[in-house]
Amino acid sequence: MSKTATTPSPSIRSFANAADYRKRFVIREQIDKYLPGGKHFIDDSDITNKLATAAAMPANDAVRVRDILAKSRAIETLLPEETAALIQVTDPELLQEMEETALAVKLSVYDNRIVMFAPLYMSNLCVNRCAYCGFRCGNEDQKRRMLDMGEVRQEIDVLAGKIGHKRLIAVYGEHPDTSTDYFAETIRTIYGHQVKSPKGTPVGIRRVNVNAAPLPVEDLRVLKQVGIGTYQVFQETYHRATYARLHPADTVKGDYDWRTTGFHRCMEAGVDDVGMGVLYGLYDWKFELLASLYHARDLERQFGIGPHTISFPRLEPASGTDLPTTSPYLVDDATFRRILIVTRLSVPYTGMIVTCRERPESRDAFVRCGITQMDASSNIAIKGYSDFASETHQEKDRQQFVLSDTRTLEELIAHLAREGIITSFCTAGYRCGRTGGCIMDALKTGKEGKFCKINAVLTFREWLDDFASAATRALCDPVLNRELAAIKATLPLFYPTVKEHYDRICAGERDLFF
Repeated sequence: MSKTATTPSPSIRSFANAADYRKRFVIREQIDKYLPGGKHFIDDSDITNKLATAAAMPANDAVRVRDILAKSRAIETLLPEETAALIQVTDPELLQEMEETALAVKLSVYDNRIVMFAPLYMSNLCVNRCAYCGFRCGNEDQKRRMLDMGEVRQEIDVLAGKIGHKRLIAVYGEHPDTSTDYFAETIRTIYGHQVKSPKGTPVGIRRVNVNAAPLPVEDLRVLKQVGIGTYQVFQETYHRATYARLHPADTVKGDYDWRTTGFHRCMEAGVDDVGMGVLYGLYDWKFELLASLYHARDLERQFGIGPHTISFPRLEPASGTDLPTTSPYLVDDATFRRILIVTRLSVPYTGMIVTCRERPESRDAFVRCGITQMDASSNIAIKGYSDFASETHQEKDRQQFVLSDTRTLEELIAHLAREGIITSFCTAGYRCGRTGGCIMDALKTGKEGKFCKINAVLTFREWLDDFASAATRALCDPVLNRELAAIKATLPLFYPTVKEHYDRICAGERDLFF
């Protein structure tokens, strides 16, 4: 049975109070070493001044904007003042040019594909009291639980065996019961659980990314050893005063410096694929976008590696809080589109994730803004995949927030195929050592996109043969044939091996990759 928490767990009682618990996890030496001279890389006044300076200049200087776009096309990270200039553009023709450039940059770096994944929520136990979150401690509307290993396997039975996912983001609340040991045990369980597809072929999860609180270096090294992919921490808001207001000071999450240096500790621990994210709607989007660039640039400065991904969650309704409807900083679709475009231009090498928080029609439109990853058939209730007969069922008192796009994986794949886009389930990069600096170099030079195209073709063939209906296969086969023809034309030396792998997959072999 899963572990429930209708009262504080024994382990949380072992701490005298929340501040005592925070002292256990926040290690000052593992903050200060990344802030030379005590100066933080996120400087609120500097960001505000950059935005004010850009706002005072001509907003639609076509020569200036096109010079910046040329830098984006060269896959160079923009300077803060360049991003600030793009934020101020209002001319419809220049905005259209920015969007077209964003898509061109995405195609240059990542090719014509969307990577699919699914979230797997391991627990909703949490010691924090974030004002916008359904999981926050003290929200009595939530049914608390954490998965045991048998339940993790049951979730994988559905995710890998019935839906066909290969890549997960495992999500953990911040709580003593969901310790690093629990992380490691669940990840080993996921990797070790092989099931059969509806066609009888062996399937399983090949990459487990993690969304969790920032950890000490020693804990991150443990997770490195069990083979995690990307470590994802959402900053929520970079604006210090807003952060302090939404995250009480006596909680672990209330320490701004501990959270903002989390990726620096990841790099030191060898976890060199990291995933950033702002929760848009908590503060002014222009400030948040520019602050994200400051964060990415500091990682590049200190480690030579920027974020592997940037995610773009927006405030959504959650149990026990009205902030998602009352915040003065909520962003509409047009603004959100701007955020995506300017981010793609500012950090051109990064993967960009837009999730099922968004409405279907919005996500469909955002594909043209340069995003690279989407989820589908997602269920964010604890044990939701195996408990609910319908892939679209939601229960607010078991979820962190409410999903808007409840399409199945097959429905989304079919939509993308109609747009000529190939779906990828590739997980080869981290298994071949193409992570961190290696993949950054490959992305910036366009080499990674070539491997991605090959592995997208191979993994898409797997999924179609194992899980798709005849109608979906008929829709997607022409897309695959076009991609194979493109590989033959652009990578003639690789093509014979690609075709051999492809034919072996058609004959029933699995997990062949470049």
